[in-house]
Amino acid sequence: MDRVLFIPFGIAAGVAAGVLGKLAFDRVWALVDDQEPPEPEHRDASVPKLLAAMALEGAIFRAVRGLAEHEARRGFQRWTGAWPGEARPEPK
Repeated sequence: MDRVLFIPFGIAAGVAAGVLGKLAFDRVWALVDDQEPPEPEHRDASVPKLLAAMALEGAIFRAVRGLAEHEARRGFQRWTGAWPGEARPEPK
């Protein structure tokens, strides 16, 4: 039941993480290059620069999303007293 109640928290955290991740990536990329980041559909984008942009963007988005989701779960726990998920990773 806790997981069902957490769904709106998770959605809000995901949207916020997307916005914050985009802002963070744009600021970091501005430190790397004075042009906009290359996209796969840009014909003249160099492969190394494209890979660097995609790797950096992916790392930033994953970190921001993970932090936002974890903090949403902590907020949910403070509000309800129940943690919506596993307490720790499964052992291998």
